[in-house]
Amino acid sequence: MNTLEISETTVKDLLGKLAQLKSEIQKVIVGQDIILEEIIVALLAGGHCLLEGVPGLAKTLMVRTMSQALHLNFRRIQFTPDLMPTDIVGTEILEEDHATGKRFFKFNKGPLFANIVLADEINRTPPKTQAALLEAMQEFEVTYGGKTYKLDRPFFILATQNPIEQSGTYPLPEAQLDRFLLYVKIGYPSEQEERNILSSTTGNKKAEVLPVLNATEIQQLQAFVRDVSINEELVQYVTSLIRATRPDTSSIAYIKEFVRWGSGPRAGQALILTAKARALLKGRYAVLMEDIHAMAPPVLRHRILMNFKAEAENISSDDVTTTLLQSVERPKGRLA
Repeated sequence: MNTLEISETTVKDLLGKLAQLKSEIQKVIVGQDIILEEIIVALLAGGHCLLEGVPGLAKTLMVRTMSQALHLNFRRIQFTPDLMPTDIVGTEILEEDHATGKRFFKFNKGPLFANIVLADEINRTPPKTQAALLEAMQEFEVTYGGKTYKLDRPFFILATQNPIEQSGTYPLPEAQLDRFLLYVKIGYPSEQEERNILSSTTGNKKAEVLPVLNATEIQQLQAFVRDVSINEELVQYVTSLIRATRPDTSSIAYIKEFVRWGSGPRAGQALILTAKARALLKGRYAVLMEDIHAMAPPVLRHRILMNFKAEAENISSDDVTTTLLQSVERPKGRLA
């Protein structure tokens, strides 16, 4: 039996730990329930997550707290304009064998060799460093000096970027954005949540976050996500959604008017996989329509390229997703 194969009893135990994981993180993070859910979904689906929000919304704190609730290695990389690929991948250093006196090169692993990597302000680093990160995200390995080094598993990158301070930044190209399973936007908290934040963070009492899941358990959950069932009618619905994003084949006038390029097949794969992960997070073994609708915005947000007319009229890819979900015919039957 594969070490990642698990019994039904073990699955129930792991699902209970998922609920506990969310509770541990919420000891520190007030509100942001949907954001937190989307990050956990990305982890379960084995993908990476891009977080965007203005400063002060606890993006870094959320990632750090999540790493504390998971029994995993965590590293934070502060991306800057002078950051080089070797700063994140690692480099070879010359060492000497004291017994023989011979010198040799030894690869010194960089901060990418961790289970959870926080790539803070990823759009502040040059394209060549972004490209080094891209290989790690896609291949789960890095190459240095002609040699390939496998990264630790699970491997989860959470990148952050600031949407309002764009001077001196290097916007991520569409090809690299597509490597992120989810693009999550973090907004301001509600008035009640903000009051709770102020009350809980300005005193001496600090919450203790306990580790809930280890690396093996996370890999087991990631393997089980793919076994979550999805009705063929829902697969066809996802196919119709993705194909409707493309202006050359879409029958929706709104898409033809405002979209320059639509999503590729990877978007459909991401939507089904994250819908499965969300279903499992909710304690279900089958995908429902609500899972697809909940995951559509963070999946499609960075995979639909708007045209100049859309930019002039301040129409975003989120607006396109809303129109899609309202326009594409839903399958009939009890799938909601």
